[in-house]
Amino acid sequence: MTSRVPATRRDSVSGRRPDAIRLAAALSGLAVAVVVGGWFGLLGAVPTAFLLDFLLRRIEPPAERKRRVQEAADLPLAADLLAAAMRAGAPVDRSVLAVAEALDGPLAGRLARVGRTLLLGGGPPEAWSALDGIPSAERLTAAALRSANSGAALAGALTRLADDLRADRATAAEASARRAGVLIVLPLGLCFLPAFILAGLVPVIVAVLGDVL
Repeated sequence: MTSRVPATRRDSVSGRRPDAIRLAAALSGLAVAVVVGGWFGLLGAVPTAFLLDFLLRRIEPPAERKRRVQEAADLPLAADLLAAAMRAGAPVDRSVLAVAEALDGPLAGRLARVGRTLLLGGGPPEAWSALDGIPSAERLTAAALRSANSGAALAGALTRLADDLRADRATAAEASARRAGVLIVLPLGLCFLPAFILAGLVPVIVAVLGDVL
């Protein structure tokens, strides 16, 4: 028989867990104080700790980034499936729930929340707010809210949106490939630049100075 820890005790235990980022920042500040020493070390330790804490907290965790990228990648397919379900005659809430069941990934959970909220009588702004934070999802939310307010057909808008999202992804991928090419060339340039200076410019400068002197 396994014993269960009460929720309040679990919360208190988890609340006492040290913050890894804050601990790393504090240790870095301590290292600066020890290495530099004296008043300069103490004066540099505090800003170092605060700056490192700030920078580390701005770094997006890999799991969060992976989830966000997958949600954005599944969004065009979700828009196409929603449009197909609505053209088949299904209401919006049932269409969203059907698409949530068809998809596999983090976007499915968000769409399931949207569908359940609509099915239970929640307002469209409250329901579609479950997609907040997904790149380009605000365009889908805006189309759904316009349809709810004006009664305009949503299927056609979703189809156009899916096409636009795929075009945007293709453009972003092309720009990323070009940027990668530039970043690959930069290290090569940094490697060849010292050799060019030593082999090309230095002998010329030495020869000119020799003639002058």
